[in-house]
Amino acid sequence: MPAPDTPAPTTPTDRAPGPASALTWRGRRLYRHGVPHRILAGGLHYFRVHPGLWRDRIRRLADLGLNTVDTYVPWNFHQPREDAAPRFDGWRDLERFITMVGEEGLDVVVRPGPYICAEWSNGGLPSWLTARDVAIRSSDPAFTSAVGRWFDELIPRVAALQAAAGGPVVAVQVENEFGSFGDDHAYVRWNREALTARGIRELLFTADGPTELMLDGGTLPDTLTAVTLGSKPDAARKLLGTRRPDEPFVVAEFWNGWFDHWGERHHVRGVDSVVRTLEGIIADGGSVSLYMAHGGTNFGLWAGANEDDGRLQPTVTSYDSDAPIAEDGTLTPKFFAVREVLGARGPVRVAERLPTLPPARVPLVHRADLLPGLRAVPAPTLTGPRPASFEQLGLDAGMVLHTAHPRVPEGEHRLVLTDVRDRATVFADGAALDELRVRGTGVRVRLEVLVENLGRVNYGPRIGGHKGLLGPVLVDRRMVQGWDSTPIALQDWSAADLARAVAAGPATTHAGFAVATVHVETPADTFLALPGSRRGLVWVNDFLLGRYWEIGPQVTLYCPAPLLRQGENTVTVLELERLGSILELRDRPELGPPEEYIEEFD
Repeated sequence: MPAPDTPAPTTPTDRAPGPASALTWRGRRLYRHGVPHRILAGGLHYFRVHPGLWRDRIRRLADLGLNTVDTYVPWNFHQPREDAAPRFDGWRDLERFITMVGEEGLDVVVRPGPYICAEWSNGGLPSWLTARDVAIRSSDPAFTSAVGRWFDELIPRVAALQAAAGGPVVAVQVENEFGSFGDDHAYVRWNREALTARGIRELLFTADGPTELMLDGGTLPDTLTAVTLGSKPDAARKLLGTRRPDEPFVVAEFWNGWFDHWGERHHVRGVDSVVRTLEGIIADGGSVSLYMAHGGTNFGLWAGANEDDGRLQPTVTSYDSDAPIAEDGTLTPKFFAVREVLGARGPVRVAERLPTLPPARVPLVHRADLLPGLRAVPAPTLTGPRPASFEQLGLDAGMVLHTAHPRVPEGEHRLVLTDVRDRATVFADGAALDELRVRGTGVRVRLEVLVENLGRVNYGPRIGGHKGLLGPVLVDRRMVQGWDSTPIALQDWSAADLARAVAAGPATTHAGFAVATVHVETPADTFLALPGSRRGLVWVNDFLLGRYWEIGPQVTLYCPAPLLRQGENTVTVLELERLGSILELRDRPELGPPEEYIEEFD
């Protein structure tokens, strides 16, 4: 492995982009084709917005007064399996999205990772890669060679849409906030060279938190240094001035809102606080990207997680993030306040709020019990002495059903699951156990453990952690051996798979599969709620919408109009604990009781 570089010097000799680049700088000022310029960008992730709504959301960013759209590229979204080539069609059509942004008159900043954080599963890294004994985000050739193959597919597509080629891409980020992760400068430099070798000629930049530690770890002497922050722009400007005195002040992420974890309160940020910080950022020619301008939704099982002192903090389905443009596109008071600060003068062309379906309550009909429904979908089973992990099964998200048949002596015995990632439901002879105790009669017991992945960690040293039953299962002190492990790839289920699960009735327990039929005259947005149901997943017309959980804060799931059709629509619910009897359609979101939040660096 190459030896790490020394940290960037305090007063480096910086190199501005070449004259062919759309964006250049000199004398602490940014220029676009030689004309003084300020990047006024907003985060908008194509992978969090239904493609049928891409143009609407792009126009809302333009009406906000922005001149640039900023997007990450999640590797695992494009290539969830190593044995299949990356996909760039349909929802994954990055080139179509970038082209559409250009058609609306905006520039594009692309942040290709390979690590993106973004509260996205595994920080965008494929679980098939992090399953290996590889030092992620480092100069380890096992990592960089895999990234290189991914970049061979991705970067030429971005390069063809650069401003120099007549496209809208004006800047590309090198890695992502690496200084809060490590200090392998050779790796950061490798990323820069990997971009230029594949045709990137526009402005390159790094982005890190505004502390000495983070800037030491993540910056390069020949690349523009941007910062990410939620407050204290004057302190960040001063710090950068001591290290990069000739560079413009660029905030690659201004956290004007924040995301939520299940079981916590809904984070919001007051308009006045946002306005004050934004004014401080754009003063004296500063550039900014609002993170997020429009958050969108963690559809399916793509939501990430954090980990704090060993406690997993899974991220909710909504990625509203208290952004100026709400999850459903609604223009919020923050939108109009930010627009004023940015000096937008043109008309607001889009509707302040899109139409919604009328509120309704629809019966939820329980059709199949949990285990029979899950078993009804064919999947290859791996047999071995120990439970197989998600990674051993090639499973990124969803669940695994582990089955063993231990002989249990007479009386009550303690079950111990030594290491579960993340949540397990245990059954003995088909009956769910409320407590981890099993009663034996001296014969074999059918022991089943259903393990659910609640989201892969997206930030910090725990990125790439494995999922499943990672430690032994004990009956008292004796280890249970001889397991069948069956993957349940819910995110990959086809319409036929879902139909098999629903048809595996009868329904006799409190958990399992249920359906509701929703009649729609004209498709429009709606918000789904499941009063009385505790925890599970929702499909709309065979599309996995996301996770619900009674612990909140999120109560409703946003269902965008393009997922519905005129006439009959089927909503399928997989309830894991106790099913309610009603599906509600609401005309407003309910994201939970708010809590004021501002992320600060000391």
